[in-house]
Amino acid sequence: MNAAELREAVENDKRTELDRLGSSKLLVALTDAELDESTVLTAAGNSEHAAERTFSQWADDEENDRARTAFEAVAAQERDHYDRVAERLPDEFEPVDGGPMHAYLRGREDAVSRVAGGMVGRPLVSVRTHTQVINFFTNEADRTTADLFRDLKEETRAVIDDGTDLLDELCEDADDWERASATAGYVIQVAYDDYADSLTELGVDPKPLC
Repeated sequence: MNAAELREAVENDKRTELDRLGSSKLLVALTDAELDESTVLTAAGNSEHAAERTFSQWADDEENDRARTAFEAVAAQERDHYDRVAERLPDEFEPVDGGPMHAYLRGREDAVSRVAGGMVGRPLVSVRTHTQVINFFTNEADRTTADLFRDLKEETRAVIDDGTDLLDELCEDADDWERASATAGYVIQVAYDDYADSLTELGVDPKPLC
């Protein structure tokens, strides 16, 4: 296996979960059905903050030099993303850290699993979140904020390419590739399960209407 094959395999295996995460119901789940500008921005800010914390923690204890450098770069990018979102929130805004996906990611201890989970699985979810935020602000006729999230989406999408390139360097055998594939896929599953649970609690069916 190589990184391109891994990404294709993960996306094919988790196609249903990714499609549902890319639906308009995603913001309903993330905001507890409070679809106003402030709540959407708060959810986005919390997400960027949690990602920055995850990658910063990894950068502090990662033994592999290439992986540590990558984690430092992503942490800096996520910190910048948070700052750009927070500019649109009240000065007293305090981000909330955590969530099931980041709890799982922070439990990964080897470079292969961290790169696969944090730089492939996670951004495959994040670009879908950004798409829905873009759609929300487009519908609100807030072109400036929609353009902001278009930029964040493209920068997040680039992390997937960096992650797959790095996996080509880190994975030495079939066991490494299997672990990478399993970790990336499980990150998507955790994100989907959290999404589905949130909708179910709101009385909304996470499955699309036919």
